[in-house]
Amino acid sequence: MPVLGIGGLFFRARDPDALNAWYRQHLNIGAGCASDPTETSSEWYWQAQGGLTVFAPFKADTDYFAADKQWMLNLRVSDIDALIAGLTAAGIEVVTKPDWDDPQTGRFARIHDPEGNAIELWQPPA
Repeated sequence: MPVLGIGGLFFRARDPDALNAWYRQHLNIGAGCASDPTETSSEWYWQAQGGLTVFAPFKADTDYFAADKQWMLNLRVSDIDALIAGLTAAGIEVVTKPDWDDPQTGRFARIHDPEGNAIELWQPPA
C-alpha cells in the first residue's frame, strides 16, 4: 500500500493567523516547528516525530467530543505531566480524568484551542 501516513490536517478557522500562532506557542506544532530540536523544519511544514497514529471515525452521535464539531485532534506527547504544567502556567484549562488513563492505552488530557476545538493529548504506554 503506498500510503505512508497523514500528510496534513486542514480545517477552517475564524482567524487562521492567530490560531497558527497559538498552536506554535503552546504546543510547538505548525509550520516552522520541529518535534525534535535537532531536526530542521521549513516555513511550510511541521517536522513531526514518527510513531503511532490512530485513525478512527466515531459514530455521529458520539459524546466523546462536542456535537457541533466534526473532528478532534489527538496529539501524541512524550511527557504529558510537563506539558500539562506548561499549559496550566499559560492559563490554558486542562481536563484530566482518572478513568481516561489506562496502562494498556496510555494517559490522556484534553484542552481546547481559542476557537473551541478539542485537542486530546495522549502519552502512549511505555
